[in-house]
Amino acid sequence: MHVGMLTVPLRAEPLSTVIPWAAQHGIRALEVDTRSGTHLDPAGMDDATIEHVQELLSTHEVRISSLGVYVTPIGVAKEAARAAIVSIEQAIPLAARLGVATVCTTAGFPVEGKNRAQTIAEDMPAVFRPLLDLAGQHGVRIALENWYATNIQHLEHWRQLFDVLPDAHLGLNFDPSHLDWMGIDANAAVREFHERIFHVHAKDVAVDTHKLGQVGYLGERWWRYTLPGYGRIRWGEFITTLRHVGYDDVLSIEHEDAAFPAREGFIKAARYLNALV
Repeated sequence: MHVGMLTVPLRAEPLSTVIPWAAQHGIRALEVDTRSGTHLDPAGMDDATIEHVQELLSTHEVRISSLGVYVTPIGVAKEAARAAIVSIEQAIPLAARLGVATVCTTAGFPVEGKNRAQTIAEDMPAVFRPLLDLAGQHGVRIALENWYATNIQHLEHWRQLFDVLPDAHLGLNFDPSHLDWMGIDANAAVREFHERIFHVHAKDVAVDTHKLGQVGYLGERWWRYTLPGYGRIRWGEFITTLRHVGYDDVLSIEHEDAAFPAREGFIKAARYLNALV
């Protein structure tokens, strides 16, 4: 197992700067943002550019763990959904050209007038069947982040998803922070869905118990995302559980902690996680 990072907070910097900086601070893998086009542009990557990126990665002993295409292909306006699908479609062949096994994205939002279960059953197959077929042709996996706001909010949704779309190359970008504050046992989820865990986000969560006591579970702003080690997730136990089920891949730091600037946060999180992996 090794430490990586999602490059979104550094999207203003060129990949040629991010790669050596990551290597310097013990970050061995990059989950590369494709949305801004700054790091990788799926619509405009020629062979020479790909070769240059691969040379940089090799020189600094860093790899790309996945391409991050965090768009919303379901539950938004038709034009926005279509643009999102095109972004994923473009990322899949780029991943294959780069030798990257996984494209990470989202499961979208519930369709208007439907709950999550109805959306999974009635709408997700129409969107993800063509994407999975394309990914299969290129030998690429699709991993959906379990962001609580999307269609795969909790484990019942996960079970339904993999029943409706059983393809072996559809899985999870597993983020324990989204489960923890909802009261879901992340370690139990790892054990149940271990065959579907293609990628792991390293993000923690802190709970303001005083605020929670005032607004209750349906209230807002009683929890916030933090760097690993600054919240309440027991990372040693979580990593051990991952090891027990055979996961030996990236812990990709997803930096959404407003208390720390991007570079400082990545350095602190990498130092903490590298002591555990």
